[in-house]
Amino acid sequence: MNVVDITQSLKDTENALRDFIATVLARKHGDRWTERCGLSSDRIDKWQERRGVEAKRHQSGVVENRIIYYADFYDLKNILKKNWGGEFSAALGEWKRIDVFLNELEKLRDPDAHRRELLPHQKYLVLGIAGEIRTSLVRYRSKMELYEDCFPRIESVRDSFGHIWTYEDLPKDVINTGSVLKPGDVVEFVVTASDPGDLELEYGISEDGAYMFDWQSENTFSVVLSEEQISKHHAIILGIRSPRAYHAQGTYDDAVRFTYVVLPSSGQ
Repeated sequence: MNVVDITQSLKDTENALRDFIATVLARKHGDRWTERCGLSSDRIDKWQERRGVEAKRHQSGVVENRIIYYADFYDLKNILKKNWGGEFSAALGEWKRIDVFLNELEKLRDPDAHRRELLPHQKYLVLGIAGEIRTSLVRYRSKMELYEDCFPRIESVRDSFGHIWTYEDLPKDVINTGSVLKPGDVVEFVVTASDPGDLELEYGISEDGAYMFDWQSENTFSVVLSEEQISKHHAIILGIRSPRAYHAQGTYDDAVRFTYVVLPSSGQ
């Protein structure tokens, strides 16, 4: 176990909570859910300010536009506390339990804590709490969609150009990035997923458009584009599967497709 494992686990769990909070509150209150989330207008203004700063900093790139991604961790905890019940308690259980979990994660993700190496028991605590939260969310989503409580789900896929797919984008499972690339360019991906039975997952990538995956145990991919991939809509598909003998989609459990414009290099 290394520090990268812990850092990524904390980040994945925090983002899973962000997506779930935004989805639940938007479903309940509509697009202006931030006005009824229970936080002060000053806090929401702070999120808006951060998003504006980020947009100016990356004028030539893709910026995360969802306002929830500019909230602090304690904002997420306060939103849950003020809106507890309904889908939140149905997914995560008793507030006393989740409050303890979130308090522990907040302490262990604090910048001061990361100036020193976490002790082994602290690392296992992070992984245990993070896994419990994310697995609870996957179980709840599966039940809400009338799936049996046995299929893993992709939580998010991010590419190196700032494009992201999350559970919030369903039922759409395609991200048409609009990015214009050329042979020799490199595209990297990070896939975040959970299994309701907490089984180890395999991660797959396909570029043939036929969902024929090359599988591996790591959740990151690096693709070097070639002349064979020149196309107006070149698709790269990221998938997952559990070690079970059955899968939600035949040979895999879940998948997301990213498309890019790949043009010939100058002079071709």
